[in-house]
Amino acid sequence: MKEIYVKARVCPYKQIDGECNLSLDHDLNKIMAQSKDYDELLHYWNAWHETIGPQLQNRYLRYVQLANRAAKLNGFADAGDQMRELFEDECFQQNIAEIMSAITPLYKNLFTYVRSKLMERYGDRIRKNGPLPAHILGDMWAQNWENLFELVQPYPANRRLDVTLNMMIQGITPMRMFQIAEEFFTSLGMKPMPPEFWKFSIFEKPIDRDIKCTPSAWDFCNKIDYRIKQCTRVTMEDLLSTHYEMAHLQYYLQYKDHPLLFRNEAMPGFHEAVSDAIGLSIFTPQHLHKIGLHNNLTQDYDSSINFLMLMALRKVAYMPFAYIIDRWRWRVFSDGVENMTAHWWELRFQYQGIVPPVPRFERNFDPAAKYHIPADSPYDKYFVSVVLQFQLFQSLCEISGHTGDLHTCDLYRSREAGRLLSYVEFPEILINDLINN
Repeated sequence: MKEIYVKARVCPYKQIDGECNLSLDHDLNKIMAQSKDYDELLHYWNAWHETIGPQLQNRYLRYVQLANRAAKLNGFADAGDQMRELFEDECFQQNIAEIMSAITPLYKNLFTYVRSKLMERYGDRIRKNGPLPAHILGDMWAQNWENLFELVQPYPANRRLDVTLNMMIQGITPMRMFQIAEEFFTSLGMKPMPPEFWKFSIFEKPIDRDIKCTPSAWDFCNKIDYRIKQCTRVTMEDLLSTHYEMAHLQYYLQYKDHPLLFRNEAMPGFHEAVSDAIGLSIFTPQHLHKIGLHNNLTQDYDSSINFLMLMALRKVAYMPFAYIIDRWRWRVFSDGVENMTAHWWELRFQYQGIVPPVPRFERNFDPAAKYHIPADSPYDKYFVSVVLQFQLFQSLCEISGHTGDLHTCDLYRSREAGRLLSYVEFPEILINDLINN
């Protein structure tokens, strides 16, 4: 299923004949992020879903059978029960449902504001009090709305924080981006990347073969070989991703001398939370100014509100999507494969306020359009990590002596924060706070 996903290609918009060679990673993602043409976005949304879902449906049905059989042989009720076991919390589903309920009012406020701005752009194609079509929210899955920022920013006179142009003007390369990330971590007193990292990592997309370009960090479990695979572009987004992935490697480097059994993260999502907490520091005007990529450090009210809106589009908008992936998957494991597509869209409507832009049927199998479904990759860890990363970030900022608003905190050169990340075992109370707060 993963191979089919990676190799899938679709046809260009309004193409009558010719080669259909557009890939998700290097073509469709860019179009979905940049285009504001309703019909063009609809074409690519529909083309991708039609290309992936029908091909994978029968394979996924077989996968569900095999996954459940394996889980039952291991003493679990089904494969979803086995996935949840990693959280070691009998009330896990109830607890994250309570977290989602607490977040929902803020999400609804954001949703209502964004809908009003999309009505200005698309007119009567957007219903005043209705749901939003899934294809116009800035990516293929309506999971991250930051690409809508230019349409919805509260103060348009203040430009979006984006240092991509400065990076290009300075001639920064993918290799240099990884060096910048390494310098951030060494400024905290953490370890530099070993020689094997620079020798064996994939920093740019290979020209001789197809690979899945989703960034990933790798520990080869020999205490010297740690790598990152990333099809890096010279953009601010990929600069952030570079720091995220290197934070994973820092985690690996810190635990390398422990027995294998004790190298697991404290709970699913903890790795992601640590990486994203670092990202919260990188993604600030203060830090980008310090490393010479951002010239304007003016932090007036308008700039701050715009920055917080961008953060909401990245984080708050993502929460309902991160929540429904495993709600859908676990129901398939427990209740069977009937009406899989219909239930997918029920969840998306209930929690996201999102509907498909064209009629959908069971044969479409739309959940497969998200890589983590055919790849058998659990998703609740990403939901958990969003909540936990802000708790970690707040603790790191406090110990580094930061004063002022949390969103202005930069951990760069804070040996205190590095010491906490490197040596202190995060107590169970931090994990309990995730559930209780």
